[in-house]
This record gives sequence, structure tokens and C-alpha cells, in this order.
Amino acid sequence: QVQLVESGGGLVQAGGSLRLSCAASGNIFSISDMGWYRQAPGKQRDLVALITRDGGTNYADSVKGRFTISTDNAKDTVFLQMNSLKPEDTAVYYCKSRLRRFWSELWRDYWGQGTQVTVSS
Repeated sequence: QVQLVESGGGLVQAGGSLRLSCAASGNIFSISDMGWYRQAPGKQRDLVALITRDGGTNYADSVKGRFTISTDNAKDTVFLQMNSLKPEDTAVYYCKSRLRRFWSELWRDYWGQGTQVTVSS
């Protein structure tokens, strides 16, 4: 069984910063990538940032220059440093990892339970 546990959400004023963490644990053979998605009320879940095992990154245009994704591969943990936060960043943030539990398994996506980020104006 695989678990992704997020932490670090909360309430912050516009212009402030938060750092999200997500640790993957359980029966993990290999990780392809880890990332963060967010979903605001009434909207679809969208990619915020993604990082591959070899360090390649991809960001949503709306967060470029403000958010930074990083990993601690030894601990199967991904971080999202969020600076210059805006009210429109308010959403539930979900961690996702594409991984295999054993060598012959196809890659599968696993999701965390989500953590609320609220930015007040």
C-alpha cells in the first residue's frame, strides 16, 4: 500500500509565503515524478508544478516566478515553496506521485488527501 501525506497548508495574507510538504511511503519500487495540483471550489483540478526524478520541472504559468518545487529523493518527499501568494491561489492543494510498487507494474498515479491553502486579501 502507498500513502502520500501532505502538510504545510494554512491561512496566510496576500504577499505571504507557505511551504507544502508531501511524503510518499509504503511499498514503492520506483518513482517517475511528483507534483502538486490544486482545486478551487467549483473548478477543476489543475497542475501547479511537477518535478521528475531527474530534476526536470514544469510549472503552471500563473505560478512561475513565485512557486518553487523541489524534492528529497532519499526520503521520497516533495516540497512546494509558495511566495508572493495571491487570493487566487486559494484552493485545496493535492500531492501526486507517479510510481510503481514493483518492477513489473505499470506506472500509476497516487494522490494525497489534500491540504487547504487560503490567502486573504
